[in-house]
This record gives sequence, C-alpha cells and structure tokens, in this order.
Amino acid sequence: MNQYQIVSINVGKPSTLYTDGQEIQTGIVKRPVHAPVHLKTLNFEGDGQADLVHHGGADKAVCVYPHDHYVYWENDLKLTLSPGAFGENLTVKGLTEDKVHIGDIFQLGEAVVQVSQPRQPCFKLAKRYGIKELPLKFQTTGFTGYYFRVLQEGIVRERDALSLLEEHPMKRSVQYANTIMHHDKKNREGIEMLLNVDALSANWRATFEKRLQGIEPDASKRLEG
Repeated sequence: MNQYQIVSINVGKPSTLYTDGQEIQTGIVKRPVHAPVHLKTLNFEGDGQADLVHHGGADKAVCVYPHDHYVYWENDLKLTLSPGAFGENLTVKGLTEDKVHIGDIFQLGEAVVQVSQPRQPCFKLAKRYGIKELPLKFQTTGFTGYYFRVLQEGIVRERDALSLLEEHPMKRSVQYANTIMHHDKKNREGIEMLLNVDALSANWRATFEKRLQGIEPDASKRLEG
C-alpha cells in the first residue's frame, strides 16, 4: 500500500487581511493543529471559507499541498515558509501533482477521501504575500496542489498516514488536468478524456464542457481558490 506522510493539518476561520489599503475577508490563513480533528463532509472542524462562491463545497472540502514544493517557493519568493503557507488544509510529502490522479481514493485517518480537481489559487494568495503574479506562477509551474472530497467522515490525527486505497482506472493525473486547463486549452481529446473521469469536480466539468462548445470563461474573472 502506498503511504504518504502528513506534515501538518491546518485549519482557520475567515479573518481580515489588510493589504494595499484594503480589508479582505479570507480563510487563507491556516495554522497547524496538533490535536485530533474531525473531518466532515464540507471541511475540517475549525476550518472555514470567507467566499463560499469560489471556495469550499463538497468537491473542495480539503485543500492539499505538497511540502515537496516548499523549497522551490522559498527560493523563488525569498521567504521562509511554514506548513499551511498556501492556505492548504493538508501539507503532505511525496504526493505531488504528477503522482496523484483525479478520482484516486485515500484513507486519511478514520476518513476516506477522493481527489476531485487541481487547485486554482485565487487573488487572495497574491494579496497575502504582496506578489501580484503569484497565482499565475502556481499555474505556470503546475505546483498548484489539489482538492479532496470526503467520502467518509472521521477523525484525523497528525501522525496518521495518507494511504492509497484505490487508484482511478483512467489514471489522469492532476498534472495532466492542469496542462489541459491552463496550457493546452484547445486539446479536445484531452478535454474529452478528463470529462470521462467520473470523479472530476462539477466546476471543472462545466468549464471543459463550455470549451467543447466554443465558450471560454471571461479572462477577467478572478481565479478561484
């Protein structure tokens, strides 16, 4: 069984971020928790989102980010980063975007979760670090992280491993989904392959279906979280 280390479990309620003379309500500020925490259908207990239109929901219950990318970002941003730095709920080791597939199912403590889509970092990540182009850098590198939906609720502990229970038979990686979404937008075959993955989130499915119809979302629309 493939097992991956949980570096930290991170939660946080919406708070006010002061930047560029503005007040922004955001749930991007997460802190590690060391006590057992209940993972529910929509989120970890103690966690929350300020913008429920672009964040949260069953398909985006748990935001996951590979700790493997932290060294890259520390060098690029000239910052020292702590787990949860990018607003993720789970900071993990070894489970990078090229190794995990849409629809893969994992045991997470007592809970069972499934990969639903890559993450698309929003403008609030840029605001947090004062780097306007940061969300675009995430897309360009492919170091986006991804989301879990919760198939079974349960208690999760920091010492628990993330264990692969079932690899999706289509084996379309998060990296591949990112490529089709952001870099190879006119690849109809690739879009159709992803639409055939039953576990793909409703949000990404709708975007790909519109592309097949020749409808491209407004480029001025902010990136989702």
